[in-house]
Amino acid sequence: MFRRNALTLACLAAWAGAAVAQDKPANVDVQTSVTKPARAQATSDNIAKLRVPSGYTVGVFAKDLGNARILAVAPDGRVYVSRRDEGDVVMLQDADNDGRADGTPVEVLHRAGAHGITIHDGKLYVATVKEVFVGDLKPDGGVGELKMLAGDLPDGGQHPNRTLAFGPDGMLYVSIGSTCNACNESNPEHATIVRMSPDGKTRTVFAGGLRNTIGFGWEPSTGELWGVDHGIDDLGDDVQKEELNKLAKGKKYGWPYVYGKNEINVQGAPPPGGITREEWAKSSEPMVMGYTAHAAPMQMAFDGQGDAFVAMHGSWNRRKPSGYEVVRVDFENGAPTKIEPFMTGFLTDGGKAYFGRPVGIAMAKDGALLVGDDVNGVLYRVSANGKAMGQAKTPPAGPMEAQAKMGVGVPIAMQRDETKTSGALKVTSPTIKPNAPIPKKHSEYYDGVSPALSWTAAAGAKSYAIIMEDPDAKPITPFVHWVAWNIPGNVTQLPEGLHESLKLPDPPGLMQGKTSRGNAGYLGPRPPAEDPAHHYHFQVLALDTTLDLPIGADRDQLLKAAQGHVIAKGELIGTYDQDQKPMK
Repeated sequence: MFRRNALTLACLAAWAGAAVAQDKPANVDVQTSVTKPARAQATSDNIAKLRVPSGYTVGVFAKDLGNARILAVAPDGRVYVSRRDEGDVVMLQDADNDGRADGTPVEVLHRAGAHGITIHDGKLYVATVKEVFVGDLKPDGGVGELKMLAGDLPDGGQHPNRTLAFGPDGMLYVSIGSTCNACNESNPEHATIVRMSPDGKTRTVFAGGLRNTIGFGWEPSTGELWGVDHGIDDLGDDVQKEELNKLAKGKKYGWPYVYGKNEINVQGAPPPGGITREEWAKSSEPMVMGYTAHAAPMQMAFDGQGDAFVAMHGSWNRRKPSGYEVVRVDFENGAPTKIEPFMTGFLTDGGKAYFGRPVGIAMAKDGALLVGDDVNGVLYRVSANGKAMGQAKTPPAGPMEAQAKMGVGVPIAMQRDETKTSGALKVTSPTIKPNAPIPKKHSEYYDGVSPALSWTAAAGAKSYAIIMEDPDAKPITPFVHWVAWNIPGNVTQLPEGLHESLKLPDPPGLMQGKTSRGNAGYLGPRPPAEDPAHHYHFQVLALDTTLDLPIGADRDQLLKAAQGHVIAKGELIGTYDQDQKPMK
């Protein structure tokens, strides 16, 4: 056990959950523990100690699988298991329906660090740390030649285990954990779930502020997305709880500065640009429900009744071990009501030893629950004797499709009712001439630096805002490349290469919001290489007020707040054509 005296920028009351200013001093005693139970073997005697609710039975579906991680079940009932340490995916089947896999596992693909897997439309998708691959499923259960869909996911760091699943909207969702326990990330895709087209050509951040949401899935009656996030370590035995979050497009969920029900993390570096922790909290979604700290939630699966099961890998950062179990999240009318242990007993000898650490979890074709252990390589099968579990139903696509359509298929800012005005601005740049090609240095294929911009002053302007859009992009039309507001009214130019941050000290007060990709700040042109030249509209709005917007606001939030306050507007249009297909 270690005791640490943390001198930070919040007061002691914050540790109890009060949202307080980060510039107040604190003197907080934090008591943390490192407890690692000893590994035991999955003997018959130990397996017999596993406990499930009355009416359920535990059996062994397969053994000796090694580092069994994530599970996926094909429509024909075949079970696929990723093995990160072995760098492969194996296939199991139970052709005689006796509740046990037939013969030895069959290796169907090899990729270093293979982890997340999912099956969709007759194809198997697999994620490594930085890549996503897809291959056709063969009639014999094998996998055809793999095609790379993405090769530039962020590096792994502390959380390299990517997971992925197809939503009811037919899009691929990929979880990308943080590089650290609690830090300021430089890559906007870290600590997020990203939404990717099945061909890998488009990718956007769906939700952020998620330290490591390995397990996520769609509630079958509502079609809404839920995920379980790993809490921050070293905050104490009972802090931070593992979080159950309802995930929605464009929302962020607190990490690394806020956790739980908007409780402040007093440790670590403050938010960038002078943003306070409570400002961060106001723009973050609180958790819906919590579970025992440090239990380490892994894969998540919904059953036929709409309840969710989550594999809890087990703690190391807690004096009394937590996790080493499977929990059930009870849902009623599409909302969670409680989280309770479902499959326990992996911890033995009073918590001093364990013979299993659950990771993978999935519903078998016959409705049984499959649970994988990545230490002793056992795949367990939990069947219901008279208890309805059943294969999860297909969730409705409407909610996810509606979220995806938000802000898509609308006119660019200059043409919208929110910016109506008779005033005009002239917008210029030393590197971009009107309707001429944009230099490569401003493209994301190259340097990705923002261009210097100037505009004529508007009498009575209290602030200026910038919105850069590409109306030629597909399927997100128009694609937003830059959102900035509260540029002081006495400032009529910006230098080249502005920092990609939510708030800038120079010019003072300048805030930057989310692009369609999900990052804050300028995102340069990056059209597909096969497309003709795209047009990029650098639009400047003069406002008779400053805007009170949440941190990381998007274009539509800006325009809604600006309506009735636009006194002049103007734009500079440049083009960009990527003439050489980049290497992935």
